[in-house]
Amino acid sequence: MSDALAGPDGALRCPWALSTEDYVAYHDEEWGRPVHGDDALYERLCLEAFQSGLSWITILRRRPGFRTAFAGFEIAKVATFTDADKERLLTDAGIIRNRAKIEATVANARVLADWALGELDELIWSFAPDPAGRPAPKHLSDVPAVTDESIALSKTLKKRGIRFVGPTTAYALMQACGLVNDHLADCSAR
Repeated sequence: MSDALAGPDGALRCPWALSTEDYVAYHDEEWGRPVHGDDALYERLCLEAFQSGLSWITILRRRPGFRTAFAGFEIAKVATFTDADKERLLTDAGIIRNRAKIEATVANARVLADWALGELDELIWSFAPDPAGRPAPKHLSDVPAVTDESIALSKTLKKRGIRFVGPTTAYALMQACGLVNDHLADCSAR
């Protein structure tokens, strides 16, 4: 027996997905699905960093505001943000107004702007573990917060100049972007 619970439509889901309609849609349509592309992965990396210390629902509900504020998370555009842009972001009620996280988002874009096209995608996906080596989790307690791969990904990104990406943030990125499948064994989205 797994911890998966029946949702309003009767389908079994990871329990965390059932607390709000926003979570149901995110769980069913996005979480754990493979994400590719430098800008798309940069967006997820930034949003996971902004989530640090907060509930994911806070970020999910503000995601449209984040996308507007950060030029659709296009690395080339965010890399050109000035100090005036950063000050503007600190007054933007549509995002989380945390100076350190805003600074990291812009600094990371500047670092990534110098990388080859596809380099971020290739680097992140190189840390995807062999799915055959990971049994499907049956209980929420079977899902780790950190893995050897997320520690290695975090260290590599930091070594390459990326900020605000600890092992827990790296693992959340891996889950969200489909590098690992942490949907519970009986979950309909698995």
